[in-house]
Amino acid sequence: MPSNLIVAETLAQRILSIRGHKVILDSDLAELYGVPTGRFNEQVKRNIDRFPSEFMFQLTDKEYECLRSQFAISKKGRGGRRYSPYAFTEHGAIMAATVLNSPKAIEMSIYVVRAFIRLREMLSSHKELAAKLEALEHKVGSHDQAISGLINAIRQLTAPPEEKKRGIGFLAD
Repeated sequence: MPSNLIVAETLAQRILSIRGHKVILDSDLAELYGVPTGRFNEQVKRNIDRFPSEFMFQLTDKEYECLRSQFAISKKGRGGRRYSPYAFTEHGAIMAATVLNSPKAIEMSIYVVRAFIRLREMLSSHKELAAKLEALEHKVGSHDQAISGLINAIRQLTAPPEEKKRGIGFLAD
């Protein structure tokens, strides 16, 4: 088996953000668990009570069309899918492994969990970085005004003194 990091990285690339949830599609899970997508969905439907809406949902036609155009999935009638795919959250992906109950599915579910964890860590670090940048920007913004004031004061000090011009003509004392 390839290293854990490589498998987790590959899986992390297949995790999509749909309806505000991080999900993986049924076809990707089926491939990962080593079963055809049809068989995978069949097992899920047989055990539908184990998949509440926070574990799994079916994509709308519009969402599916967007995915189709984004990933160049073939059109209906040309070897493509007949139905919109199911999207599984982290918990749904683990539940799917238990429904399949094969050694490979159980082994690969560990990689799925690791991929979701890795993605969560990456998102967390991005949020922390954004907060630090905002704080730095605020700090630098206030320093800019102080620096600008210092530069103006230095310019006034270094500017040559204005020479008083003598008027034209004679001056009477």
